[in-house]
Amino acid sequence: MEITTAEVIPLSHRLPDGHGLGDARGFGHDRSTSLLRIETDAGHVGWGEAFIPGDISKATFESLFADSVIGMDPFEVESLAERSYTDPYHFGGSVFVQSVVSALDIACWDVIGKEVGRPIHQLLGGRTRETLVPYASTMYFTETDRPIADPIERAVDAGFDAVKIKIGTGVEADRRRVRTAREVLGDEGRLMVDMNGNYRPDQAAKSIRNIADYDIAWVEEPVPPENIAGYRELRARTDVPLAAGEAFYGRFEFKRLIDHRLVDVVQPNLARCGGLSEARTIAKLASTENVGVCPHVWNSGVGLAAAIQFAASLPDYPHTRNVPEPTMVEFDRSENPLRDEILDTPFDPTGGSLAVPQRPGLGIDIDEAALDRYRTD
Repeated sequence: MEITTAEVIPLSHRLPDGHGLGDARGFGHDRSTSLLRIETDAGHVGWGEAFIPGDISKATFESLFADSVIGMDPFEVESLAERSYTDPYHFGGSVFVQSVVSALDIACWDVIGKEVGRPIHQLLGGRTRETLVPYASTMYFTETDRPIADPIERAVDAGFDAVKIKIGTGVEADRRRVRTAREVLGDEGRLMVDMNGNYRPDQAAKSIRNIADYDIAWVEEPVPPENIAGYRELRARTDVPLAAGEAFYGRFEFKRLIDHRLVDVVQPNLARCGGLSEARTIAKLASTENVGVCPHVWNSGVGLAAAIQFAASLPDYPHTRNVPEPTMVEFDRSENPLRDEILDTPFDPTGGSLAVPQRPGLGIDIDEAALDRYRTD
């Protein structure tokens, strides 16, 4: 079997003025990503996602990958990551290269699953899982005034009992937002917070101490991703679990987090970290050092499908039967037609359960008409 065609499809959706979503670093209005469609001589179509803007992904793919992809056997998928580190030499580990590798990798796994008639999570060695626990990524900062409890109340009403909220704008503001979320979620719900790297280590430590009594499952990106020494300092100054990974690319960056025990949970984004093959390597490194894994998702429906298949493949280790942990996947609660409209059957997280597709490959079908609405080329 050989790949006969490959096409990069840039997508974008802009939120209306005044309705931007934000984190501690500011507001954003554009949701942009890139899909990759491959087709084989066996008639299989595979889909992948590169979580970078379309013009960058298109130029990167055409400059570095197009010639070698046509004629490639999709079953060679696990060689993509290794080849990316050595050819192109020196910049193979960049976010742009690894994002395109991610798209190629996911698309190849999608094709392989269709060829052998199995969902990807089974191909990755996972046992059959029918459902995952979605956690609601919500309580964004907004340009319009609204009661801060509203998004948490809507998430709880939809059946979520695990949520992640945005904080990182000051110690007292952080505590107020966390207190509100905990009151709505209740004592038994799982509550995570995301600082989006907006603090210095001393500021992050002070805020973490001030919210620790609200039973925080993890603090995500308390300092910028490049501030490795800051993570090390926080490990010595707080007992609350730390998480990071959305801004790390490839096994080598994740290995630093894992080897030095800088975080308790690593969060590879399947459309940036190198795809399913590299995410599996990252998960093995993490489990070897008893570090948790939970994929980061801020993607289209294709990236979400890849994250679900990956999460469903994860082993129970390092968790024991006596200390159960749910297998979770992030579900962004903001408006995102690139996630919901481009799939014939969008994922439904309501009721606190997310079904794992059992059909071959990613287990999704693309709505080509909807895709055309959001193409930017």
